[in-house]
Parts: sequence; C-alpha cells; structure tokens
Amino acid sequence: MSVSMPSEIKLTASQEDYLEAIYHIVADKMAARAKDIAEYLAVRASSVTGALRTLRSMGLVNYAPYDLITLTEEGYTAAEEIVRRHKALENFLVNVLGVDKQEADEAACKMEHSVPKAIVERIVKYAEYVEKCPKGGISWESGFGYYCRHGCTDERCQYCKYKEE
Repeated sequence: MSVSMPSEIKLTASQEDYLEAIYHIVADKMAARAKDIAEYLAVRASSVTGALRTLRSMGLVNYAPYDLITLTEEGYTAAEEIVRRHKALENFLVNVLGVDKQEADEAACKMEHSVPKAIVERIVKYAEYVEKCPKGGISWESGFGYYCRHGCTDERCQYCKYKEE
C-alpha cells in the first residue's frame, strides 16, 4: 500500500524503505553513499541506483552518480513521517503488547507500509495514553501480559475485573 505525502506523492513500500534508510544514514554520517544504502537495506548496488533515480525524479533526494546522497526538504519531511510511524508502532508493540524489541522492529517495518495513517495515529495516541497517564489502565505489566499468556478463566485471577456473576 502506498502512503500519501503532503504534496500528494504516492510512495511504494520499497521507496519508503529507501527514504527511511537514507534518513538514518544521513543522521549518522551527515550524508549517504549508494554503498551505505545497499548495506543498510541488504540489497544490490544496482537496485539502489534505480531507486535513487526514481526518488530524485520525485524530488525527494539529491543524487548524482558517485556523489553523496541527501534528502531534499520534501524528502526529509516524508522520511520523518515514515520514521515516526515506525517508532510509534514499535513502541506500541514493545510497551503495550510486550513484544520482544527485535520482533517489534521487524513487525513495525511491515506494518508501517500497510496500516492506514488514521489507525497508526490511534495506536500512537493509545500508546501515549498508556505511557503518560498514571491511571492509564491496560499495559503489559498491569495484567494484560498475564491475560495474553494464560487467558482469564480462573475465578481467582488477581487481574480479572469482570468476574462472572
């Protein structure tokens, strides 16, 4: 599924992955090289070249063969949004659902491309609520993890708020 950017540019999941990779590499090294991107995404250099040409034609990257690669202003905005969605989904999976960080990172990468923006925003708001509100309620530690592992059929369950009458 493609994502709509502010200027109505439609990006494929692969294009989003390239922007996210460039964003992280540039944050670390100030600029990216095609080799850095290929290593980051575990793809061939020829794949990177094709993707960079496409992203350049979309006005999202500054790219010339054998030169350093940076994001344009619009590319940076798009990449920031992609990274924000990824982090929000990963944090939700780790902090609310108790998923292992590595597994959450991989799942977030897949989800960020397919979950509609409105749903991601709700997940973000819910995760913020759980993290910030002292009376937040459901979290992995509050008993939700126990429920996920064991269910809630035992009347002696210390976490169950809905006892059968």
